[in-house]
Amino acid sequence: MRGGEPPEAQRSQKTGGRHPVKAVRVLVLGGYGLNCDHETAYAFELAGASPCRVHINSLINGSVRLDAFQILVLIGGFSWGDDHGAGVIQAVRLKTQIGDKILEFVDQGNLVLGICNGFQTLANLGLLPGLDGDYEKRSVALTFNDCGNFRDQWVNLKTDTASPCIFTRGIDQLELPVRHGEGKLYGAKPTIERLLDTHQAALRYVLPNGEPARNRFPFNPNGSVHDIAGICDPTGRIFGLMPHPEAYNHWTNHPDWTRNREAAKRQGKPPPDADITPGLRMLQNAVNFIRESE
Repeated sequence: MRGGEPPEAQRSQKTGGRHPVKAVRVLVLGGYGLNCDHETAYAFELAGASPCRVHINSLINGSVRLDAFQILVLIGGFSWGDDHGAGVIQAVRLKTQIGDKILEFVDQGNLVLGICNGFQTLANLGLLPGLDGDYEKRSVALTFNDCGNFRDQWVNLKTDTASPCIFTRGIDQLELPVRHGEGKLYGAKPTIERLLDTHQAALRYVLPNGEPARNRFPFNPNGSVHDIAGICDPTGRIFGLMPHPEAYNHWTNHPDWTRNREAAKRQGKPPPDADITPGLRMLQNAVNFIRESE
């Protein structure tokens, strides 16, 4: 690895064998207790990026440079066992060691995605919700599920189509899996109201028919206020969500894929596997944004 730049980033991709396309470099951060690095990297590869799995220590000691990438992904898992709260220790390590570099990364127009434990870390860092351009103040929390249990299930979701969020563009309703014990988003009433008013509550839990869950369990699996499943910063370039888009990288990931395929067949519709999954579309939105920005 030369100068902290991943091998994938040292070569150009080609489309149609004619026009070279500059690689979109994605840093998938791994480390102590994190466990979704392989599938996250794989999903970004399917979305057209050049991902590189990097241990947090390599980022902190400088052997891998953050500025060699355009998308930073904080993944799911249980960093440091969530011993002091979900994402707390990882946030402290990142903020005290390379907090200035992360802020520079954001200021340069790059993207940051936090999935599950990564979302918890972004909230603890203060990168989300980033109100008034303040990316260091912690103003929301992700705490224990109201049900008191770890939830591993699929959920129905709806985006705020007026949101500036880069990742949810062109998506209305979707399903994704969740697996967490501390996914309840909570904050002071004025903060939450502001997130809703500014459309930063980019993703919310809904019923199967698309109506608001209104905190009904298990449609809202954790009791998150106003059914909020994911939020972005005011620019839409930083996004955190509790569901796992990388875990829906193929239609056969869905527990009802055979039923859905047969239903489409009987209705004379194309099979669902003819299109990209909503999870991959989120990641593809990020990749396309970077390409279009250059």
